[in-house]
Amino acid sequence: MNHKNKLSSGITIILLILAGEAVFILPFVLQRIFRTTFLESFEITNLQLGSCFSVYGTVAFFSYFFGGPLADKFKPHVLMSVALLLTALGGFYLATYPTLTNLHLLYGFWGFTTIFLFWAAMIKATRIWGGQSNQGIAFGFLDGGRGLVAALFGSVGVLLFSVCITKDIELTSVLERKIAFKQVIMYTSFAVCAVSILVFFFLRNLNSSEERHTQIGVEKPKTLSLVSFKTVMQFKSVWLLMVIIVCAYFGYKMTDLFSQYAEQVMTYNKIEAAKVGTTLLFLRPVIGVVIGLLADRTRASLWIVIGFLLMLLTSGIFASGMINDSSTLLFILSIGTMALGVYSARVLYFATLEESKIPLALTGTAVGFISVMGYTPDIFAGPLMGYFLDKNPGAIGLQHSFGIMMLFSIVGFVSALWLYRHSRSTIH
Repeated sequence: MNHKNKLSSGITIILLILAGEAVFILPFVLQRIFRTTFLESFEITNLQLGSCFSVYGTVAFFSYFFGGPLADKFKPHVLMSVALLLTALGGFYLATYPTLTNLHLLYGFWGFTTIFLFWAAMIKATRIWGGQSNQGIAFGFLDGGRGLVAALFGSVGVLLFSVCITKDIELTSVLERKIAFKQVIMYTSFAVCAVSILVFFFLRNLNSSEERHTQIGVEKPKTLSLVSFKTVMQFKSVWLLMVIIVCAYFGYKMTDLFSQYAEQVMTYNKIEAAKVGTTLLFLRPVIGVVIGLLADRTRASLWIVIGFLLMLLTSGIFASGMINDSSTLLFILSIGTMALGVYSARVLYFATLEESKIPLALTGTAVGFISVMGYTPDIFAGPLMGYFLDKNPGAIGLQHSFGIMMLFSIVGFVSALWLYRHSRSTIH
């Protein structure tokens, strides 16, 4: 690869990383970092916020199904840039502090923009970039880089929020925190708009790469038919990946609770708790790159198995109630280990597509089909956690939530082990 091609390749993966997380900052990352501030600013409960995520997940459920074939038909940079722009417009509306009903509608809108238009196009573009031998590092860079982008967005957001608070956070009123949080939402929305423009103009080189890859693969579908779905349904690994993603994604959703745990159990203040969520995000790029490199030298499915083992161990520790305000070191070690497990599995979801011999030209369809069931935690995880958190506020509700994560970790481990053995027989 000459210098010009290396530069182009570098720009491509950087923009994929930037876009891949920017589109989810408004619907998810702000709530993860500023969860209690978000709840009090919109005057809603954990269960009501969960119901917003459920609306998002319901729209996303259908969007995965139809968005997959769409990504096999249209150019990735166009779909992704339009999705980013529309998502940012939703952010400007969020800054007006809409009612709960309108907040539900907004999350439904985001389910369409981030999934129907964006998701499969991003996964396909990443697979094209990785080629046949670098799928682990491609998806490692993608998810690890997305973690870094989320951490940077979050860090700037926390900084902006703290700057807008002119006195001790504990002495401020809800109205003052609400005004400060509005500035965070506006900053994020403008940033997502800027990413949309960059993607439109600088990711066009993906199109020629896609054409080269398609020439040696399955013919690119001309219509959004059911034939492609019938083809991908014949792969056993597709069904196993569905279960794996359900379990791993539920684990990822549980990381939303770390800042809340820090505030309610570890007795951190709101800014300190927000910093816990942001600091955790900085682990994603390190884990993503390291796990991606290891996966390319071994097997992606092996590291998914290990990821579930770590999730099972740490969710059990949190569920047991062992961690309280007098066990700070255990808290730090546990969230770090859980992050390692969650991000290891998350990084390598789709790196197994190449390992499982799924044709490149059907990537969008396969991703859409797998994601229909795989990301259903978007529908049920929020309300489920919200119910337990509101029924038993504080440590007990959090322990119950992590207990549920234990069950998902067990199912995920068994499915990942099955995929590992299946893909091994496919290779040999």
